[in-house]
Amino acid sequence: MDDSRLVSSGSRDEVDTFSFTPGTSIPGRLGRTGVIHTPHGDIRTPAFIVVGTAATVKGVLPRDIKDLGAQAVLANAYHLYLQPGSDIVDEAGGVGSFMGWDGPTFTDSGGFQVLSQGAGFKKVLAMSTAGLASDDVIAKGKDRLAVVDDDGVNFRSYRDGSKHRFTPEVSMGIQHQLGADIMFAFDECTTLMNTRGYQESSLDRTYAWALRCLAEHRRLTVERVGKPYQALFGVVQGAQFEDLRRKAARDLAEAEVDGQIFDGFGIGGALEKENLGTICRWVNEELPVDKPRHLLGISEPEDLFAAIEQGADTFDCVNPSRTARNGRAYTHEGWYNVDTLPSKRSFTPIEEGCDCYTCAHYTRAYLHHLARSKELVLYTLMTIHNERFHVHLVDQIRKSIDGGYFDDYRTDFLGRYRRPA
Repeated sequence: MDDSRLVSSGSRDEVDTFSFTPGTSIPGRLGRTGVIHTPHGDIRTPAFIVVGTAATVKGVLPRDIKDLGAQAVLANAYHLYLQPGSDIVDEAGGVGSFMGWDGPTFTDSGGFQVLSQGAGFKKVLAMSTAGLASDDVIAKGKDRLAVVDDDGVNFRSYRDGSKHRFTPEVSMGIQHQLGADIMFAFDECTTLMNTRGYQESSLDRTYAWALRCLAEHRRLTVERVGKPYQALFGVVQGAQFEDLRRKAARDLAEAEVDGQIFDGFGIGGALEKENLGTICRWVNEELPVDKPRHLLGISEPEDLFAAIEQGADTFDCVNPSRTARNGRAYTHEGWYNVDTLPSKRSFTPIEEGCDCYTCAHYTRAYLHHLARSKELVLYTLMTIHNERFHVHLVDQIRKSIDGGYFDDYRTDFLGRYRRPA
């Protein structure tokens, strides 16, 4: 393998191409369109990346994910490490082959899952900073399952209580075996309840881990000769502090180990909702314009508009599928639950004009019946609709940027959208 391809994405073979081509910009702001080029196809940005946590979007076949317009799928390194094991996925030819998906794939590092299990907040880290800050954050009534040190994280499996340890090298090894086109450096994801002092020390730790990820990524890329190149994104932390966010972005943008640099960047960490766009602006003003930026764990429409305006290119979130399993339906007028009384005798689709399979074939009354009867097919039909809603929304935002009417589209959409409907 030619090691020169490790220095910059622009020098790789056509077979192993990973690069980003910026497109149209929103005048006077950081938002833009673009194309991420991967070995398994292009991703037109901005784009919503559908989450298939355990190498599956719960209740939905890969062909359905393709039919609803998804360009890429993100799988979870932490969960796939625990079951079935990243070595099994590697033997299957990588996560895409394993799950029957032939498009681009992402994997996260496991950092968020380890932290959220450790602090007991599970999937939700969008929280208020009200109350006393602490360096020993733990959710009320929860047991700590993970402990961080400067070298890595010790944790217990949520499945069986068995003991495990993640380090930057372990995370890189797992993600290389999973074989996704885009993967993320191992980071410490703090909560907004941690003190300023802890945020500072955590940021230093995350940067040190990022350098170790670069070194191990380079080693494994050379060692696993013949495999398509996997892009590595550095993850920007820093909570709600402008100076820490900007420093983290600058440090990662300049990071290099033996010629290996980051191919793109993730924006991570707990965020106060009202500051999401501002934090994206701080970070993206420091990051290079020729590298893609992924905002981790965001999907609410108002957040997507705010982040895209300030330069975020791709997004992922479990929310569309998780809430679908609880009967929540997203529409351009807001969301509602299909198991409530108004849907019982409503013989119209979830949303008139929606082009998804569910809206083309089923009524709110039928979905209400499925929810009340606890029929499993509800998961499939609701997930198809919710994922289509989010993919289509970001597609329309991309078209509005290319067409020069982003502000008008945002004003019109958010003027009609209410939560809940």
